[in-house]
Amino acid sequence: MVMRALRDPDRLLADGLAAIRAQYRVPPAFPDEVQAAAEAAARRAPTAHADWTERPFVTLDPAGATDLDQAFAIEPAGADFLLHYAIADVAWFVDDGGEIDREAWTRGVTTYLPDGKAGLYPPVLSEGAASLLPDGPRPAVVFTTRIAPDGGAVLAGVQRAVIRSRAKLAYETAAEDDLPPGLAEIARRVAAAEDHRGAARVDPPEQEVERDGSGRFELRFRPLLASEKRNAALSLATNMAVADLLQAHCTGLFRVMAVPDAHAEARLRLTARAFGMNWPAAAPLAQFEKTLDPLDPRHAAFMLAVRRAGQGASYVPWRAGQTPWHAAMAATYAHATAPLRRLADRYVVRAALAVANGQAVPEAVSAAFERLPAVMDKAEARSGQIERAAIDLAETAILAHRTGEEFDAVVTDLGETGARIQLCDLPVVARVAADGVVPGAPLRVRLESADPARRTLGFKRTA
Repeated sequence: MVMRALRDPDRLLADGLAAIRAQYRVPPAFPDEVQAAAEAAARRAPTAHADWTERPFVTLDPAGATDLDQAFAIEPAGADFLLHYAIADVAWFVDDGGEIDREAWTRGVTTYLPDGKAGLYPPVLSEGAASLLPDGPRPAVVFTTRIAPDGGAVLAGVQRAVIRSRAKLAYETAAEDDLPPGLAEIARRVAAAEDHRGAARVDPPEQEVERDGSGRFELRFRPLLASEKRNAALSLATNMAVADLLQAHCTGLFRVMAVPDAHAEARLRLTARAFGMNWPAAAPLAQFEKTLDPLDPRHAAFMLAVRRAGQGASYVPWRAGQTPWHAAMAATYAHATAPLRRLADRYVVRAALAVANGQAVPEAVSAAFERLPAVMDKAEARSGQIERAAIDLAETAILAHRTGEEFDAVVTDLGETGARIQLCDLPVVARVAADGVVPGAPLRVRLESADPARRTLGFKRTA
């Protein structure tokens, strides 16, 4: 599940979020020595960068975002487009083995909670000197990717450059005229290429919890905006092109993911049944996903269930004779476009910069590729646990006023702690004691308790 926003003006959930931070030891701030090193690094002037300040780069992010990893400019090239994708040059500010680097290895990723975040790097860098904000020139690593009419993406060049963003565009407010010409067409081409490959990427809507007029909490879905999907297409095309480059040069760190196994897909079919959705028996999951409408709350909830059902993505370094594969992308894939938020991206960017310019990959980068899978998997697992805890907290808040009510549910799985159920009218998954049931069986359950402090829901079978 995804929940990026929590509107809680009276801080009714503040204690619960504070408990989550304490339980998972989310760092409240950076150590003094790390902060001091970051402040010194922020004063570094770029000296190894070409001058690209005349090119019309812009950023496109959530309105309130200040840690801007990417800026882009688009240039027509015959039937193709050249996508100049500028990525924050974090490595320019972070020394291998220094105070900032060591702290980043303990964090792994930026951790998001509904009431704030714990950054991978101190804000003086991540929201200042290294962020591609429009208040002055910034050092970047620019990936130039050639996008063909069929959506094929090939890396045409990688170089360090100083850029100047012309505008900080927001997903929520950017008008069509604000966006660079060619953006919509590139997104269309990338989507067409995904369809051709048989990709099964799921972009579920974000979950938002807010109070209604009576002061009670309710769950709402916010589907991704067209501008968000277009921006995601730029990252996707760049990351795929980077992955192909690194794989061809026998180096790199890749993102891999297997498809949901047969058991998970069977459970998803039961979840679809719980929501009253018609999933033809002969249709594979990837085909059924293309019929989903995120504006339909049932479909939105199912998209979140698909995200949960996946076997999870992980990282692997390059290995001779192996082709790293990301099933949802139906391609070899790497993460390179969010170095302010993911530790691994900083090293992938450095490797791509080296091999694209005929240089050896730095020894520190090659060594990092061997260590990063375990570090990133641990960091992302912890981030997922924190996100799940926040969702559990929100669900208990939503249902707190509905104790004693009965709900229709469907059994999706069985386990030692009871039957796993999916409520039919809410995107809530829970457990209930229910002997003699089988997956797919309908149940009637009563909510006995909803405890925000413990983030638990207690249901009892009634029929």
